[in-house]
Amino acid sequence: MDKAKTAKMIEQGQAVLGIEFGSTRIKAVLIDEDNQPVADGGHGWENRLEDGIWTYTLEDIWSGLRSCYKNLKQDVAEKYGVRLTKLAAVGFSGMMHGYLAFDGKGQLLVPFRTWRNTMTEQAAKKLSGLFRFNIPQRWSIAHLYQAILNDEPHVKDVCFITTLAGYIHWKLTGEKVVGIGEAAGMFPIDSAAKDYERRMIRQFDELVADCQYPWKLEEILPEVLMAGECAGVLSEEGAKLLDEDGDLASGVPVCPPEGDAGTGMAATNSVAVRTGNVSAGTSVFAMAVLEKELSSYYEEIDMVTTPSGDPAAMVHCNNCTSDLNAWTGLFAEVLRTFGTDPDPDALYGNLYRKALEGDADCGGLLAYNYFSGESITGFEEGRPLFVRKPDSRFNLANFMRAHLLTSLGALKNGMDILMKKEKIQLDKMYGHGGLFKTKGVGQRFMAAAIDTPVYVMETAGEGGAWGIALLASYMKKRTEGESLADYLNRSVFHGEEGICEKPDPADVKGFELFMERYNRGLAIERAAVESLL
Repeated sequence: MDKAKTAKMIEQGQAVLGIEFGSTRIKAVLIDEDNQPVADGGHGWENRLEDGIWTYTLEDIWSGLRSCYKNLKQDVAEKYGVRLTKLAAVGFSGMMHGYLAFDGKGQLLVPFRTWRNTMTEQAAKKLSGLFRFNIPQRWSIAHLYQAILNDEPHVKDVCFITTLAGYIHWKLTGEKVVGIGEAAGMFPIDSAAKDYERRMIRQFDELVADCQYPWKLEEILPEVLMAGECAGVLSEEGAKLLDEDGDLASGVPVCPPEGDAGTGMAATNSVAVRTGNVSAGTSVFAMAVLEKELSSYYEEIDMVTTPSGDPAAMVHCNNCTSDLNAWTGLFAEVLRTFGTDPDPDALYGNLYRKALEGDADCGGLLAYNYFSGESITGFEEGRPLFVRKPDSRFNLANFMRAHLLTSLGALKNGMDILMKKEKIQLDKMYGHGGLFKTKGVGQRFMAAAIDTPVYVMETAGEGGAWGIALLASYMKKRTEGESLADYLNRSVFHGEEGICEKPDPADVKGFELFMERYNRGLAIERAAVESLL
């Protein structure tokens, strides 16, 4: 579509908008009638560690949203010479899980507790045993029950709990709802009923009955909606919250809010059985859409759903590229000391590609990227760590390779349960996120980690903001009875799969050797956590 046609399409209100709140960046993507991105905007933000809690303030959320949308409007004006005033549909997404609790007046009761907090071990273990279903520490129900166990006074005043995406959607539409994939990160889902697991709802209410709270669990959870359903419309107040200039018209249909897992599945066309995707940025998680239920439950594996409600196994790790980013920043500082101001993309690209020259097992080097705790390996806190023996092959290639492999180390432990114990079958995995930005590097190491072909599409860089825009488009444009998988194949991807990286046997073997060292060395990481206070 040429610029004149795109400008007309935007002016006529036919564009669809998706906005996603990631860990370090809020991103907006505007798509055309062919579901292709035509404009974007962004806003950088960072979580805060306050009183031992990883959080964002409500002001962080709203100022970030307004800034992101303003940048999108500016991009539209600069590219097409028009003002963005109308939309065909919109969707909002965010980091899954966490805990936002509100009273009857809509006031936040305690600071937002994000997915990154590993403070609910007692609650998660007790609920997992009660339900016979893995409840990860970052899930909303674990945060609620831990607050109960801690006898926190705010719990008696709770009238509504939700996630970041659910909160934003509520304030912009007035609807207390979430998409089923997002709901699956709050409380277990019955994939057949497409709703919360009723047996477990009853078990929870019985568990806390002695506390005599004035609420039942079902009363304070958001309603579950499926992909394709309309989840309300942008209210007048919501339009003003989004667009501080007051240009945006209200009444825009809004799709169910989804988490970054669901939007990643949509953005990579991995909502069908025997497909999966891995999202690798500040955190990393892999999703695999299952043919059947797992034979048992594992603490390392989350059972969630696709945006259409199909069961999916999720391996989620709190840490991925933060330590890589820190080391890259150090190398940039070294170069600036010598009078060179490196281009960030070139710096990352050259360093990542250098890792391809390293030994398959990283020459005996070992690193841990634990900025925060890592539940898969049993850590409530983390200490970034680099270790080597005197006779290790210490060079830049092995150093970068070790840090790239360790960014996937905890994830590999979880995926090994699925691939080696449960013998699940995957035809392909799709990669997206910052780790895959440098072509052929993160993708190659991910293929080695799971011994499965990994695909990266040209649109992978658009990420979850594009994914939630696609879900909004599906709500608006799907034909009667058309599944999400069929819509994505027909209207978005047209059979394209992207660039494939097949696992190299030498890389696979080298990664296995590195993981033997990684798992033996967890005692070193434990000592660092205990000693570096």
